[in-house]
Amino acid sequence: MTALIIVTLIVGVAAGALAVLRWLRVAQREHYIAGWVSRIGALWVVRRPVNAIVASLAVLLVAAAVLLALTGAALSSGITSILAVVAAAFLPVGLGVRGRSTPLNWTQRARRLAAAYAVALLAVGALLWWLVGLPGVALTVLLAPVIMDGVLVPMNALEKRLSHKYLVSARKRLGQVRPTVVAITGSYGKTSTKGYVAHVLAGAFSVVASPASFNNLMGLSRAVNDRVVPGTEVFVAEMGVYGPGEIRELSESFPPDVAAITTIGEAHLARMKTKETIARAKGEITERAKTVVLPVDEPELRALVERCRTEGKRVVTVSTVPGTDADVVVDAAASVVTMRTAEGATTVPVEIPGTGHAVNIAVTVGIALALDVDVDAAAIAPRLTALPGSQHRAEVQKAPNGTLIIDDTYNSNPVGSERALEGAAALAGERGGQLVVVTPGMVELGSVQFERNRAFAASVTARGGRLLIVGRTNRAALLAGSAGAELPSLVFDRREDAVQVALDQAADRGVILYENDLPDHYP
Repeated sequence: MTALIIVTLIVGVAAGALAVLRWLRVAQREHYIAGWVSRIGALWVVRRPVNAIVASLAVLLVAAAVLLALTGAALSSGITSILAVVAAAFLPVGLGVRGRSTPLNWTQRARRLAAAYAVALLAVGALLWWLVGLPGVALTVLLAPVIMDGVLVPMNALEKRLSHKYLVSARKRLGQVRPTVVAITGSYGKTSTKGYVAHVLAGAFSVVASPASFNNLMGLSRAVNDRVVPGTEVFVAEMGVYGPGEIRELSESFPPDVAAITTIGEAHLARMKTKETIARAKGEITERAKTVVLPVDEPELRALVERCRTEGKRVVTVSTVPGTDADVVVDAAASVVTMRTAEGATTVPVEIPGTGHAVNIAVTVGIALALDVDVDAAAIAPRLTALPGSQHRAEVQKAPNGTLIIDDTYNSNPVGSERALEGAAALAGERGGQLVVVTPGMVELGSVQFERNRAFAASVTARGGRLLIVGRTNRAALLAGSAGAELPSLVFDRREDAVQVALDQAADRGVILYENDLPDHYP
């Protein structure tokens, strides 16, 4: 029996080490938000039947081991416990420890979390061993994602305390340099709009923009500490949100002089449940700003316009609907933007990418107006016809064989996906080639996720495109939407497997749209 205990401990420690690496990577990819590790684990069980089978087997083995121990069959119970640990160690089948596309980044935060997680696994394992004996080892491995979520709660509080010094330094830097802070949020378009704003304002100011997706407290602190230097006149900050209160905290730390919202959409429904909650969370960005820039084409933002006006804020309104009574109106069909100021209306040409969003440009011009930039044609028109692109957001490239490729892999919202598809289909029509769409579908859409993915697949089919479905997360919805297509959808477990097929299908005259690209911690 002693030998069985030793073997169980060895196997349990090995399984625990695998769990640390596996679930630590998932926690990092999910921004260390407590609760989401378990959700990803459950998704693997639901989407890959083999995991449901292995999980059921592990649970049955644990139950059998407990029953055997109660009947006095210690040897049989020990052997069954070892088998249960081995089965649990494989879960979830398909979720790699190292990761192909998104390997674990061993930051100081990750190292601290790994240590705390290992201690928690040992503590829970010891407790369950005391309660149920050897089967407790397997139970600990099965509960590994839940334990990680539990550890994240105190560790996130600790990380906030540890990072406070960087926030204090960033606040001090802003106080010394005193740039005008422009804060931008929205359900989509934040990063593209940030790039547009930096480009347009660079004609009149010394501008620094937060890099990449540095849109949380630590990211913005780092951006200020590393990039804002004496002489910086404008700091453009992208502000992200996963729940109510987060943008309020960001705005308290980096008070915006000008705040802008690009749009209110469904991209955060899985975390915030309703569009009304999303609108309230995004609206927090206006609370400390003296000037706000808001689109008026959405009812949630029209209501916010009125509220901001009653609070005495200066409000710059923007629209993408010609004829709207707004300070800035972008007419995508005519490729012009009209700006209304005290001196009158000015209309200048604007270049709107075929896969871009007019609202992003409208908000950009609104911010320029908010900063009282000279907006006559000579000053702003050249910059509006040479707007920069954003990496992996509707980037157009050409493959060596002539295939046109649209890389929209950083997009995961219904409006953006449809806009990219519209542009890709138009390009395919111009070239006289086949449209091929490679996608795993969209996530974090809560109760509407199935329907939005089904609708997207149906739109691909309606435009004559061929759909290549990657992964299992949204496979059922995408197959449902493309059912009956003239060109049947193809399914792949990995994006890498779909790439060559897409090139062959599109050939030299076709267009490939890579729409979204889920990291490989999703099934």
